[in-house]
Amino acid sequence: MGSGVTHVVLVEWSGEDRSAEADALSREHLPRIEGVESVRSGRSISSEGLEGGFHWMLTVRFRDRAALEGYLPHPEHRPVAEFIGGASDRVVVFDTADDDAAA
Repeated sequence: MGSGVTHVVLVEWSGEDRSAEADALSREHLPRIEGVESVRSGRSISSEGLEGGFHWMLTVRFRDRAALEGYLPHPEHRPVAEFIGGASDRVVVFDTADDDAAA
């Protein structure tokens, strides 16, 4: 049994704010993928102002690394990835293993 994985995506939109559309697409498609345990997304509510130009964040929690690997080519991932790719100026993706021992 492997540890879970958290997939974080930060997006800087090119032009108008597309966060609501990205939220809806993410919630519609991503939970359908085997091994996805949770999907959360939204705009920053931080008062620190340290977003570095990013407007929106998506986090997807996976059962394990194999689930993350199956997610990337999955047909339900494509509409979300294509929307983000077409509507953004900049995207950062960061994946981390969830290790309870490190907490």
